[in-house]
Amino acid sequence: MSKLSHYDDIFHDAVKKIKEENRYRVFTTLNYLKDLFPIAYAPTLNKDVVVWCSNNYLGMSQHPDVIKSLCETAQTVGVSAGGTRNISGTHGAVDELERELADLHRKEKALVFTSGYIANQSAISAIGKIIPDCVIFSDSNNHASIIHGIRESKLQKEIFRHNDMTHLRELIGKYPLSKPKLIIFESIYSMSGTVAPFQEIVALAQEFNAMTYIDEVHAVGMYGTEGQGMASVYGCDKDIDIIQGTLGKAYGVIGGYITGKSIIVDAIRSIAPGFIFTTTLPPCIAAAATASIKHLRSSKDERLKHQEIVMRTKTFLLEADIQIINNDTHIIPVLIGDAELSRMISITLLEKFNIYIQNINFPTVPKGRERLRITPTPLHTEKMLEELVFALKYLLKPKQ
Repeated sequence: MSKLSHYDDIFHDAVKKIKEENRYRVFTTLNYLKDLFPIAYAPTLNKDVVVWCSNNYLGMSQHPDVIKSLCETAQTVGVSAGGTRNISGTHGAVDELERELADLHRKEKALVFTSGYIANQSAISAIGKIIPDCVIFSDSNNHASIIHGIRESKLQKEIFRHNDMTHLRELIGKYPLSKPKLIIFESIYSMSGTVAPFQEIVALAQEFNAMTYIDEVHAVGMYGTEGQGMASVYGCDKDIDIIQGTLGKAYGVIGGYITGKSIIVDAIRSIAPGFIFTTTLPPCIAAAATASIKHLRSSKDERLKHQEIVMRTKTFLLEADIQIINNDTHIIPVLIGDAELSRMISITLLEKFNIYIQNINFPTVPKGRERLRITPTPLHTEKMLEELVFALKYLLKPKQ
C-alpha cells in the first residue's frame, strides 16, 4: 500500500463516520438575484425556492444604498485592501466603518476583523496574552468561535450552565476579588433564540470584579432604537466592557468587530494574530457595511416589519400544532429530535414544496435535539408563510 493510499483511507474513514452519524453536510447551490430575496434559484433542481433560514435577516444585502456604496467604492479604489493594515496601511473606508461602529455602541473605539468568528477567536485569545492569570466564565451554549478563542487563550476556564445565574455565582464565588475574571456570553443564542439575563450578569460582574464580553452577532441591526443590539435594549451596553458583533447577518455584508474602551481595543489590536496577519476587509465592503449601519440607524421600517412577520410566523406555527422553541427573538427552532428525520424533512421541503430550510444536527446542537431553524425576514409574504405552515404540517403530522 502506498503512503498516499494509506492517508486516503484515513480521510475516507473520517467521512464515513460522519455519514454514519447522519451529520454529513451537503451544500445546496442557491443563486440569489437582486430584488427577489428571499426567493433563490436552485440550479440542480432547475427551479426557484423560498429560503426560510438565511441569516441575511433584514434583506440588507440587496438594499440599494448598500449596493451603490459598494459599487462606487470599488469603481474608485478597486476591490482589495492590498494586505494587512500594518503593511498596506488603512483605507479611509475602514476608518469610517470603525468610527460608525464605535458610535453605534457608544464606545470609544472599534476594531474590524474579516469575520465575526475571527473577531471572537482573535480577541479572546489575545486577552489570554494580555491577562495571563485571568479566569474565563463561559456560558455552556457559547458559539464555536468563542470556544476556539478560549482554547487558544490557554486561560483557566469555568463553564456555567446556559443562562444559569445561580451556577455562575457558585463558580465565580470561588475566586478572590483580586483575581482577574472575564464573563463571556451571547445576547441571543443562535440555535435556540434564548436571550441572556443581562442585568443579572452585569450585577454579578460588578459584585465579583469581573470584565464582561458579549457576542451580539444575532442582535446588532435587529434590536435597539438604532440597531445597537440587545445590550442596549436592556440598558446594559455601557456596563459591558467588550461588545462583539458581525456585519454578515442583519447588515448583509461580511466582517466582524469588537468595540470597547480605546485602551482595551488598542491592546487587542496590537497582539491578536488574527488581526495582525490577516488581509483587512476590502474598502468597498467596508463602505457597504457603513451604508447598511447608517441606514438601519435612521430607519425603523425594516425592524418593525421584521418583528411583525416573526410574530405571525410563530402564531401560525403554534396554531398548526407545530412544536417550536418559543422565545422573544426572531429565531424559530422547530424541534424534530431525530437526525435522519430532520435531514429527510429538509430534503422533502426543498424537492416537493420548493422551500429551503437547512436541518440542524449534531454537533451544532446536541443529539436528540435536532431541528429546523426558521428565520423570517421582512420580505417574506403572507402567501409564503401559508405555504410554509402547510408543508410543515403535512410533513410533521403523525403517520397512520
